[in-house]
Amino acid sequence: MNAVLGGFVTLVAVIVVGWAFGRAGVLGGEAATVLSRLSFYVATPALLLLTLADADPAVIFSAGLLGTAGSAVLCALLFAGLARWRWRLGPADLTTGALASSYVNAGNLGVPIAVYVLGDASYVAPVLLFQVLVMAPVGLAVLAGSHHQGAGSRWRLLSQPVRTPVVIGCAIGLLLAAAGWQLPALVRQPVELIADVAVPAALLAYGVSLHGAPRPASGEGAGQVWLAVVLKTAVQPGLAYALGRWGAGLDGVALLAVTVTSALPTAQNVFVYATSYGRRTEVVRDVVLLSTVLSVPALAGIAVLMG
Repeated sequence: MNAVLGGFVTLVAVIVVGWAFGRAGVLGGEAATVLSRLSFYVATPALLLLTLADADPAVIFSAGLLGTAGSAVLCALLFAGLARWRWRLGPADLTTGALASSYVNAGNLGVPIAVYVLGDASYVAPVLLFQVLVMAPVGLAVLAGSHHQGAGSRWRLLSQPVRTPVVIGCAIGLLLAAAGWQLPALVRQPVELIADVAVPAALLAYGVSLHGAPRPASGEGAGQVWLAVVLKTAVQPGLAYALGRWGAGLDGVALLAVTVTSALPTAQNVFVYATSYGRRTEVVRDVVLLSTVLSVPALAGIAVLMG
């Protein structure tokens, strides 16, 4: 349990640092936006490039994918359908909320939890690859297409996946993995240095955004926040278990892996995406916070019941 708690403590500590600097005002009023853009446009593409270059793309087609990917897609569709019916949200806001309801923190928390609970970090690979190869490109295409309205917006929407830094980083990483190539040391070392900024910048941006923010789920978007939180912390792991057990025929550690990885909280990446395109940042911020807090008892309960 020390590794799991250590992962949460590390995240919280960096977020608190961001909040403290936001409160002090030493980074300026646009600090959250600048840090989010630094992570989104520069550091995260480098991180994903290295992650996928060192990974086996074949793992995305493992049997557990039915549970992890299926539960994520179903939760995203549930949010989109319910939010469209209840609040009449537009495509961009529906997309942001759908990602907040289903996009798990596989990178920061997934690895230590997979190592401690499951005994193997590779169990988190399928959901990580599915998110960066499918969910992120689709979501970013919709956000970018809605961000650029008017003449040429259809072309912008269709071409957005090949113009988004995150997707470009993934594509380069996959090409390197498929070809079996390694980056030369003189190239890899600066890329690694830049990639190391991705997670801290995202966490600091999130912490800065918390300064002066109202109590979570207290504004007009409270209903959307709680809908996303319930889907993320309760419905998604439940669906993952059902799909894994009765759909893919999994049991034992493989079924536990599918359930645990789907119970991870909403990733800070979703907040970075929302901030980059100016969409529902308050809702996403609250979902990240509440899902992170509630995921602790959820993950502990799953580990005890299924372990």
